[in-house]
This record gives sequence, C-alpha cells and structure tokens, in this order.
Amino acid sequence: MTIQRHHKSESTAESTAEALVAVSGLKKHYADDGFFRGSPVKAVDGVDLTIRRGETLGLVGESGCGKTTLGRTLVGLETPTAGTVRYDGQAIDELSGESREQWRWNAQMVFQDPESSLNARLTVGEVVAEPLEVRDWKTERDRRERVFHLLDTVGLRREHFYRYPHQFSGGQQQRIAIARALAPEPDFLVLDEPVSALDASVQAKVLNLLADLQAEFGLTYVFIAHDLGVVRHLCDRVAVMYLGAIMERGPTDELFAAPANPYTKALVSAIPDPDPTASRDRITLRNSPPSPRDPPSGCPFSTRCPMKIRPAEYDHLDEAAWRAIDILTEVVRERGRTDPSLRDRVRSLVGRSPRFESIDEFAADLLSEISLPEGARTHVSEAVRLATDGREEAALKRLSDEFGGVCDDEFPESHSVTDGHRRSRCHRHRPEYANPPDLTDE
Repeated sequence: MTIQRHHKSESTAESTAEALVAVSGLKKHYADDGFFRGSPVKAVDGVDLTIRRGETLGLVGESGCGKTTLGRTLVGLETPTAGTVRYDGQAIDELSGESREQWRWNAQMVFQDPESSLNARLTVGEVVAEPLEVRDWKTERDRRERVFHLLDTVGLRREHFYRYPHQFSGGQQQRIAIARALAPEPDFLVLDEPVSALDASVQAKVLNLLADLQAEFGLTYVFIAHDLGVVRHLCDRVAVMYLGAIMERGPTDELFAAPANPYTKALVSAIPDPDPTASRDRITLRNSPPSPRDPPSGCPFSTRCPMKIRPAEYDHLDEAAWRAIDILTEVVRERGRTDPSLRDRVRSLVGRSPRFESIDEFAADLLSEISLPEGARTHVSEAVRLATDGREEAALKRLSDEFGGVCDDEFPESHSVTDGHRRSRCHRHRPEYANPPDLTDE
C-alpha cells in the first residue's frame, strides 16, 4: 500500500504553524442515569492538546481509550463535562448566532462506517447537498453544481448523483461521506478511522485522496486510527491516548523512531514488520485496560505498565511475584467496582447482605508457586481476608500501602522529552526514577 505524504517537516511546522484548535483541561464523562446509579464513565479525562492549522494530527490508542469521544467533542457532537475547546482563538461554548453556525460549517467529521453514516433513503446528490440545503446556501442550481464538483473532486462521476449509497462499494461510500463533509467548505475535519473497514488497496486510494484534498484546500485533520502503520505515513504529529488521557505526543518520525512513554513503546513494538525474517523485541501488555468508570488514582497505565516503579524495600522481589500481586490487586479492584446483580442490589437495599464470591481459593492458587518473604505474605493474606469479607476498599488500601508507589498514587506530569517537541506523561522521566527495567519479552 503506497500512501502519499505531503506534510512538511516538524522543525518548520513547529515554528510557523498557528493553532487552529486548542483544547484545555477537556473532560467528557457519561453519568449513569439509571435507578441504580454507578460511577460516571470518564471517556475523556483532562486532555490538553493543540492542533495546528494545515497539519494532520494522528490520535491513536487501544479501543475504548476515548479517541472517538474526543473527536466528537472537538466538532461539537458531544458537550464537554469540563474544559475548553477553542477554535481559531474562540471558545466554542461561547459562540452563538451566526458565529456558531459558521463554526459548525468550519468543523466537520467523517465517520468510521460510511454505510451507517449515509442516509439510505436519499440519493447521493441529496446526501452531499444536505448541509447546503440546511443553510439554504445560494440557489438550487448552485447547490447542484457544487455537488457535481464535489463528486468529481473525490473521484466519483456525475451520474452517481442519482444513485443510492447502497449501490456503491465501501470505498466509494467513504468518498461520498468525504464529499458531504467538504460541502460546507470546512477548515477542520475529524476523520474517525475512515479506512479501517476497507480493503488495503481501497485504503490507499482513500488516504491518497485525503492527502490530495489537504494539499489542495489547506485542510486541518485529526486522524483517529488504530493502524499505526497508516498513521506513521500520513500524520505530521501523533497523540497517544490511554484511558481518557494523552500519554505522549510529538512529531511522527521522532515518536516512532524512539518512543518515550512505556505505553507508546508497547504500541510501536506491535507494528507488523513487512520483512518476515526480521527480529523484533515485542512488548506484551498483560491484562486489559481498567474500567473508565473507575480508573487508577495515579498513572492511568499503572495497572499494566512493565516499567512500573516499585517500593524500594521490595527490590528483591522477582517479576513473577510482582505479576501475582498485580493480578490479585486487579481482581480485588474488579470485585469492588463490578456492578452486582439486580438480586444482590435489592438485597442490599432491604438490609440483607449480598452474596460475595470466595477469593481465598483463587489467591491460594495464584500464589502457590510464588516465593514471598514472610512479611509480604502476611500483608497479602490480610488483604485476601478483607476481600473475602466483602471489604474490597480496605483490601485495596492494604495492598496499596504495602506494595504501591508513586505510579499508584500520583498522576504523572507532562514532561518535555528529546528536543522539547515531544511531551510524555510518565514518572520515569523524573531523574530519581530514570532507570527502568528491560521491557521486552524474554
């Protein structure tokens, strides 16, 4: 798959490009409005980000990290819980009247699944013209001519105007979606995995189309993707997202050549190598990301990080012992935050104790072949006893007090790395913690 690359070098962009979109302290939480209300889902949790005019910013991370929610919030499809989104220097929540309408024209979005984002009851011409119809743009003839021009711009033909979206392939449907997004002549587009559902050859054509359109019209892109290979070739800068937070951001070439954040290192190590004979050090992350309803109080990545900072008094513990303690901690945390069954919640409301599953057998099996010093094993046993009694919070506190550290307790600051063009959130960037263990698989 050959993808054109039109963007300029970071050294030039850093000094000359102005910010088109600036995000400060952005949060988007989804509250549980049901009868049994739980904790809100913290989809985006304190993002600071600048998107420069004319660049392509890649937004990457595992599924569920908040990429799409952030993208939707940038174009006003979601209302922030807190924080500010500024477009061309103005806070979008302060816009009203004509100014807000103009901003809505200037910021558009292309969605992941073109088939579901296109109205099947409208012809292609009606789909593309819809934004123009809504604003009563010029005359009907002008609107029709603009649609014909847009279809030609995205590589479709005039006769496609009269057909319906279901009559086209996935790649052609995405071209239709792009034409619709371009109809209001926007400056800023959020592209939410626009090629993830397409075949490789079609992907290349759509990506090259996007690159050509950006070069022709001076567009600014946020490109949301999970395919790091595509991001590497298409984007000027990359922001790496995990559990609602930006963990690392910087120039694409620098970030892929020498990732600074442990999470970024793991993602980059997983990129397939086209050379089947090449050897690569792969970093395998254990467990799944924590629930965004109950993220870690310290570093978001602390529950999976192979570079996690451990308490000095337990330096002698081997990796197998730490892995067992971490697993036990996560199991206890899951027990504490997992929604109980309806029957258990009703029992709790009427004053009867809900049923708690046994954890002592699980812990005994987990630790059966693990060598722990007597003091450490005593603390673990006490935590298991507390969890068995249904006191998960007390059990977690016991484990945290004894085996936790700065990664568990403090949200990491954003540190400048390399030449200052990159920033990374990790306690390992602090001088006192700058000697990490080996990350790669044995």
